[in-house]
Amino acid sequence: MQPLDIISVNLWQILISLANLTILFLLLKKFLYKPVTKMLKQREAEIESRYADAETAKSSAEQAQAELTERLAGAKAEAEGIVKEAADAAKMRGDKIIEDARATADGIIRQAEEDAELERKRVGETIKEQIVDVSTALAEKMLEREVNADDHKALIDDFISKIGDE
Repeated sequence: MQPLDIISVNLWQILISLANLTILFLLLKKFLYKPVTKMLKQREAEIESRYADAETAKSSAEQAQAELTERLAGAKAEAEGIVKEAADAAKMRGDKIIEDARATADGIIRQAEEDAELERKRVGETIKEQIVDVSTALAEKMLEREVNADDHKALIDDFISKIGDE
């Protein structure tokens, strides 16, 4: 009958095992479960805080990007305005330079025409004086002697050659 002793149930041993299990449960709950749950709550709070910070950083980055895009558009518009203004100023300056050059050229042409007219008058007066001198010389020669047809032809040829030389 020995096999019955091995399978027998000892009530005291079951009660002691249950008491040990209860004490172990309470000790683990007090020293392990509460600190672990406390640490998990802190970690969860830290993670939530990081998520909130990340969301804040994301929204601030999006706001900064929108502001930067707006400023960039403003800068582009300002640059286009400056370029247009510079082009207009350059065109106006170019037109002024061309106008001044035309005025100067017109003045030079007028002055050249006046100089040419004066030169023409001076040359005309010089030619008139020379013609008068030659005519006077021819008249003197004619008066000095009688002129026949051959002498008349010779005097005219001589007169023409002297005009050509001068």
